[in-house]
Amino acid sequence: MRILCALGAAAVAVGAVATPAVGAATPGVGAATSAVAAAPEADLAFHGHLSMAGGRVELRMTPQNHGPSGVADATVRLRWSVPLADEQRLPGGCARAEARAVVCRTGALPADGRGQTITMAVRLRGAPSEATVDIDTVWGGGAVDRNHNNDRQKVLVLDTGDTYAF
Repeated sequence: MRILCALGAAAVAVGAVATPAVGAATPGVGAATSAVAAAPEADLAFHGHLSMAGGRVELRMTPQNHGPSGVADATVRLRWSVPLADEQRLPGGCARAEARAVVCRTGALPADGRGQTITMAVRLRGAPSEATVDIDTVWGGGAVDRNHNNDRQKVLVLDTGDTYAF
């Protein structure tokens, strides 16, 4: 099942769930073998930078896959510590998920490769002097990611105009 979040004309895949039929048998597969063991393995990561000035946060982030398998698509969530302003202009493939969060499609991530850079500017409600941004994978395209040290990050950004790398 694929769940979509829609905002205007943009729709973003934010999750997928595979549910095996109860009592279903797969030829040649023993009972001890799980669906997770058969899933491809990938190692997603997100690197980039952000800055904030006057309550406006600018983000530039490149999704990566350290392999060993490619991923046809994945979804990343960006969650701010303060609510976003009501009106936002988000890039294609991104949608508002809640008062403080945006989700974005990564597109295809080849094994040992990079995806398309995601660039956005969001306005925070009330122009705070600082905020944190939690970055994490919501859906890994059906692949298993055993290393969450590089796809879950928390970045502090101060309202100084300085650039913070992650």
